[in-house]
Amino acid sequence: MKAYVFPGQGAQFPGMGKDLYDKSAVVKGLFDQANQILGFDLKKIMFDGTETDLKQTNVTQPAVFLHSVAAAQMIETFEPVAVAGHSLGEFSALVAANVLSFEEGMQLVAQRALAMQEACEIQPSTMAAILGLSDSMVEEICAATEGIVVPANYNCPGQLVISGEVAAVEKACEAAKAAGAKRALILPVGGAFHSPLMEPAREKLQHAIEKTHFMEPLCPIFQNVSTTAIREPETIKKNLIQQLTAPVKWTQSIENMISEGITDFLEVGPGKTLQGLIRKINANVNTAGIS
Repeated sequence: MKAYVFPGQGAQFPGMGKDLYDKSAVVKGLFDQANQILGFDLKKIMFDGTETDLKQTNVTQPAVFLHSVAAAQMIETFEPVAVAGHSLGEFSALVAANVLSFEEGMQLVAQRALAMQEACEIQPSTMAAILGLSDSMVEEICAATEGIVVPANYNCPGQLVISGEVAAVEKACEAAKAAGAKRALILPVGGAFHSPLMEPAREKLQHAIEKTHFMEPLCPIFQNVSTTAIREPETIKKNLIQQLTAPVKWTQSIENMISEGITDFLEVGPGKTLQGLIRKINANVNTAGIS
């Protein structure tokens, strides 16, 4: 049984989406629609922009979302047993599963990006990748560290990203190294995503999500917050609101998908990050990508 998974922020690259744009009139229409919704030329930045241009949150999130939805359009027979998305990728998954229209998804993603950027400007904050420790050990370190620092991304066994105040994240990194972590690396991100410091963004996005009509999905959605198969539009909406301040439980989501019979995962969108994470979670499943 096959599931489709959608990448999040960090999958962007210069020239992204151009191959898809050149192949399909439908995809060209999505790019035109995106520019109208956003009020700036996203296509030009994606095709001709530098890595620095693409790292701006207000550009990155719409770009990855657009690329992923466009890639999904290129699948001739779209019949997933389930879908999931990593953080931002959950919005792409919701559009692919017909919960949201492309226009609704892009509007929410644009508002999400701006709200997150504003939250980042309120207080200096950051994230760090901890490699080579168990999830429980990293959780203990975060709990014992003074200040705000929490587990943010459960990416795969031995790879957990933490998020919070700059000083607290730095202290947690030192404690992780002392506990035997292979690496504790501060990430080049704008702020503390998936932590309590994103509460101002969550509140802003909540209003936009609540005003949006969610349809019943084509197939179950394994969401970052619940990690389980969800079909009810109101539950999907509730989980999406919580997502900004809650951890991305990717490891748990993939494990649950496998336990329900998923054997093949197709990464839909830029990059191959999720394929690598999934193979580390379970080496016995099949992975591929369409970008």
